[in-house]
Amino acid sequence: MTEQTAGRRVVTNMSLSLDGRYAGPDDPQDMGWVMPYAVTDVARDHLTRLWEPATTALLGRVNAEGFLGFWPGVIGMEGADPRDEGFAKWLVDTDKVVLSSTLGEAPWERTTIVDKPTAEVVADLKATEGGDILVLSSASVIKALLAADEVDRLAITIFPIFLGGGPRLFDDGLPAGRWALASQAAGEHGTLALVYDRVR
Repeated sequence: MTEQTAGRRVVTNMSLSLDGRYAGPDDPQDMGWVMPYAVTDVARDHLTRLWEPATTALLGRVNAEGFLGFWPGVIGMEGADPRDEGFAKWLVDTDKVVLSSTLGEAPWERTTIVDKPTAEVVADLKATEGGDILVLSSASVIKALLAADEVDRLAITIFPIFLGGGPRLFDDGLPAGRWALASQAAGEHGTLALVYDRVR
């Protein structure tokens, strides 16, 4: 496994369909297609390996509202998978940075609202002490970081479904570069969890 030796890593995590989409063509907010696969062991273990070394969550506003509207309710929920509860506790307790030009103040604890370009925010975070900076499924944030070549670890979970349209994560014109496979796991329903480290 390749590890960076110095500084904080920017780790991005995104679920993709087999035809390369992170959302369907009709409603980008509808994540119903993800649910049968997100509760597999391989998907839960993948997320656990990502959040455990992270000390900051970086989110766009829409994702922050979705994640922080749902996950805190998992804590103490009867029958909750311990991995889901562990992630929920981490998300509540960790420092969160939410990129937004419309939110004036954070409705969530341990949250800072920032209205600056994504790459600048990451540069500021990397200048501080801490563990990984984990970008959770916020496509606009991940796209901006990929375009700026600021992603150190790229984690993707591929679900065996064609969405047949909708936005893609990897746009044309991204900086050329090589990536090294850090881990791979295949699981139920053909779910595939892949982690790549940027070779610099």
